[in-house]
Amino acid sequence: MTFWERNQLKLAPFLFLAPAVGLFLIFVIYPIADSIWVSFHEWSGVNRYAVDDEGNLKNFKWVGLDNYIYLFTNDDEFYVSVFNNIKWFFFSLIAIPFGILLALFLNQQILGIRWVKSFFYFPFVINAVVIGIVFTWFYNPKYGSLTYLLGFFGMEPFPILSDENYATYGIIVASLFPGIAYTMIIYITGLTAVSKDMIEAGRIDGASGFTMFWNIILPQLRPATLIAVVVTIVGALRSFDLIAVMTGGGPWGSTNVLAYKMYEDSLFNFRMGYGASTAVILFILMDIYIAWFLYRLFKRESTEK
Repeated sequence: MTFWERNQLKLAPFLFLAPAVGLFLIFVIYPIADSIWVSFHEWSGVNRYAVDDEGNLKNFKWVGLDNYIYLFTNDDEFYVSVFNNIKWFFFSLIAIPFGILLALFLNQQILGIRWVKSFFYFPFVINAVVIGIVFTWFYNPKYGSLTYLLGFFGMEPFPILSDENYATYGIIVASLFPGIAYTMIIYITGLTAVSKDMIEAGRIDGASGFTMFWNIILPQLRPATLIAVVVTIVGALRSFDLIAVMTGGGPWGSTNVLAYKMYEDSLFNFRMGYGASTAVILFILMDIYIAWFLYRLFKRESTEK
């Protein structure tokens, strides 16, 4: 009997997993490790392996922790980016309660509700670039719809995206447009798993309205809420596309976040190593949040058992 015949059942799972693991190592683990390695170097982003007459790399120089030291001690834009990420972190959570309300509304069994659902799905389907362009037009202080809306209430228009005090909030509002649609989809899926027997028992006990929602429906939506919170916060931490389309980090860097700062330093300022150090900081922050979230999740499940 050959080795394969003796160990076929033991080796088969590893063979099935090998392609997926290989792709994961090549396209996820290697880029992460290489980004960490690049962050300890000074590199313009070109001719990484070019060598001088002595055989040393000319454009890829080891600087140790210098990029991180400069990032924390001399770069004010870094702290602006971190503060903006914190804003995204908290304000993006507004999408969750709105998503619940829309899901409850669209879960009703009434005539034509499927057609209504399609309109609410639409923001999730649209590309973020299109959303950014539409909201840029909407905020236009001269021709935008917001100008006419403010004029209807007797208010003067103001350039939201040109004001460093309001630009970040204007982009966050634009991000809520697809964010609410996405959380709504998650909760509509979660509502299909809500026990009708528990709802009926609650009605027999006199529960209705908000009492029914808070004590019977919402506890059963906990898995959907966990997914919505994780996806929303991770999306907020890696926010990039709307900022690139609507302001390009301006005015005067006031809307920068860590992801856009990494992109700007690496590709526009030709400081690939310095941009990689920003990417590593963002990666660590996301890892800390995910680790904390998983810890809380496993702790809750263990106490419930």
